[in-house]
Amino acid sequence: MMASELQKPIKKNRGFYVKMRILHKGRQPEKSLFFRYYQWILWFSFTLYFLTSFFITNKPIQLSKPRASGSKLSLPSRVLFESVNKTSQQPYLKNPAMFKDLKIFIYELPSEYNENWLSNKRCSNHLFASEVAIHRALLNADDFRTFDPKEADFFFVPVYVSCNFSTVNGFPTIVHARSLLFSAIQFITKNYPFWNRSQGFDHIFVASHDYGACFHAMEDRAIDNGIPEFLMNSILLQTFGVNYKHPCQDVENVLIPPYISPESIRKTLEKAPLTGNRDIMVFFRGKMEVHPKNVSGKFYSKRVRTEIWRRYKADRRFYLQRHRFTGYQSEITRSGFCLCPLGWAPWSPRLVESVALGCVPVIIADGIRLPFSSAVKWSEISLTVAEREVGKLGQILEHVAATNLSTIQKNLWDPAVRRALLFNDHMQRRMLRGRF
Repeated sequence: MMASELQKPIKKNRGFYVKMRILHKGRQPEKSLFFRYYQWILWFSFTLYFLTSFFITNKPIQLSKPRASGSKLSLPSRVLFESVNKTSQQPYLKNPAMFKDLKIFIYELPSEYNENWLSNKRCSNHLFASEVAIHRALLNADDFRTFDPKEADFFFVPVYVSCNFSTVNGFPTIVHARSLLFSAIQFITKNYPFWNRSQGFDHIFVASHDYGACFHAMEDRAIDNGIPEFLMNSILLQTFGVNYKHPCQDVENVLIPPYISPESIRKTLEKAPLTGNRDIMVFFRGKMEVHPKNVSGKFYSKRVRTEIWRRYKADRRFYLQRHRFTGYQSEITRSGFCLCPLGWAPWSPRLVESVALGCVPVIIADGIRLPFSSAVKWSEISLTVAEREVGKLGQILEHVAATNLSTIQKNLWDPAVRRALLFNDHMQRRMLRGRF
C-alpha cells in the first residue's frame, strides 16, 4: 500500500469528536463552545492514566516558594496538563467521573514492531525508553484498557522506533522510524476500520526522541523533514517541547518526561537517602567538548557545555567529569546543584534524574518547555539560567546556596514530585475525591 492509499487527512473539530466518544452517543455539542475544552479532556486523559504512577488526592501539598511564580495554580496535580496548541490553562476539571468509562484499545501488532526489539535489554532502559514504558503501563491498566475496539475512545499504536542501536557508537538511530511507523499504519488500515473512520484523530503514538515527531537527532534536518504527513492528525506523546513555535511540535501533543528507570532510582536511594550528606556543590558528568566540531553549521550544545568546562574545570565548587561512569547516580545524591544543559536538543534525562535523586536541577536550555509544567512547580524545585549567563553560573549558585537552597530542597524532596515524573509498569491508585 502506498501513502496515497491511506485516506487523506481531513481537518475537523477534534473537540467535537472527543466529546462524542466520551459521552457515547450523547447530545450534540456546540462546536464553538466545546472545541478547546475537549481537547483538554484528551490531553488530561493520557497524563492522568498512563503517564503517572498514582492518582493524587484532592489534598493540596503545601510548598514554600523560594521565589515568585507566575502561575496562579496552587494544586500540584497532574490532573492539569499541557498542549502546545492552546494558549490558556483550565485549572480544574469539574467532573472527574466523566473519565471512569474512558477506554483505550491497544493494537496487537506483529512482533517486528515492538517485542522483537526487546531482545536488546537496552531497549527498555535507555533515554528514549518511554515508548516501551508507556506500552507496558497500558497493558497492565485493566481499569481502562478494553479488548473490544468498538467501545474504545482512543487507540494506542505500540511501535518501538528507538531500539535500533548504531554498531559504530552505540547510540540509538531512528533512520527507519518513518518507514516502520507507516508500515504499522498500513497493517492497521488493512486489518481494522478504525484508522480510516477518524483519519487517525483518536490514535496515539510515542515520539520520545531528540526532536519528537520529526524523527531526527539534528534540528536542521528534523525541521527540513518535518512531521510525517500520515501522523499529522494523530496524538503524539513526545519529550521534545519548546515555548515558541517549532515545526516539530506542530501537531497535537502531550509533553512527557524523559525516561529514567524507577528501579535504578530506588536502588540508589536505598544506599544514599535524599536527606544525606551533599558534599558536592555543583555536579555535571557528560559530554563537554574542548574543541566543539562544526556539524552543518551547528555546534554541540551551542558551545554551552564547552564554556562550562572552560570556565569551571578548575573551580573547586564544581565537580565536572567528561567521561562515563556507571555509578554516576551516587554522585548526584552527593550534590546540591546538578547542571542540566542542552545537548543537540534542549531536553535531557538529567532533568528527571536530578529531581528523582534530590539534586536541584539547574536548567540551561533557552526556551525549553518542561513536562507537566502546570502541575509540577518547576520554579519552586529548580533554577533556570540563560545560556548567555553561563559565565555568571558560579555567582548565581553561590547566591542561591546562601539564601534559599534549603527551601528549594524541601520542595524538591516531596515524594509526590518524584512520583510525578517516573514511569511505572504497574500504576498505584489512590481514590479521587471531591473537586480537583
